[in-house]
Amino acid sequence: MQTKMLKKCGWISAILLFVFANSAFTVKNVMSKLSITKISTKPDSSQFSLYDSLQLQTLGLSRQAFDYAIAGYNKLQESGKIINDQVLSIIDFSLPSSAKRLFVIDVKNVALLFNTYVSHGKNSGKEMANEFSNKPQSFKSSLGFYVTSGTYIGKHGYAMRLIGEEKGINDNAYNRGIVMHSAAYVSEAYIHSQGYIGRSEGCPAVPAKLHKAIIEKIKNGSCLFMYSPTKYYSAKSSFIQTIAAA
Repeated sequence: MQTKMLKKCGWISAILLFVFANSAFTVKNVMSKLSITKISTKPDSSQFSLYDSLQLQTLGLSRQAFDYAIAGYNKLQESGKIINDQVLSIIDFSLPSSAKRLFVIDVKNVALLFNTYVSHGKNSGKEMANEFSNKPQSFKSSLGFYVTSGTYIGKHGYAMRLIGEEKGINDNAYNRGIVMHSAAYVSEAYIHSQGYIGRSEGCPAVPAKLHKAIIEKIKNGSCLFMYSPTKYYSAKSSFIQTIAAA
């Protein structure tokens, strides 16, 4: 009888050890996934409705720009380059400069924090940005994915540096002095007088009354994506090619 009881206890112990081991494995996997907040774009995901929940289509944001931005955000975060993962910023150059084409999205709380005007480079076009460059002194905007950096006080006042993450497309941004700053010419008054806002030397300049609030929210390691449907970008971007192949 005692022998049978010992055998029975042995089997129970083995079962408990198996259950515990598998539970520990599950907890370990769950914990490892908590370090990265990945935004899914699969149709069965609740986060797939972010674009619809915020009614971004009604505000003019291209769905393709949004999908690319989400995928790039995930890619940058997986590589450890995103520190400020609460916000995602998108500049949609498929829209004219007379439209509010900067979108700053709180991806954690599903909120649109800012939707306002933003400039493009003077040699990228007048009302529409159609030409882009990574070359110094081109005075053109550079497309693609950026990680925001620190702030400083310069000739335009309070400004934020940008680090281009795409080789051959925007990786000269830091050396070119491509930064986010305020500009008086980014205003509705300019739109009323000439039909479009003023242009920069390639920087994404924003309205003076909002620039400090925007920069404070997105500085120090968030994802910024500048989009255009031009074939120039989709053909050269390894980010986009990786996304398309996924």
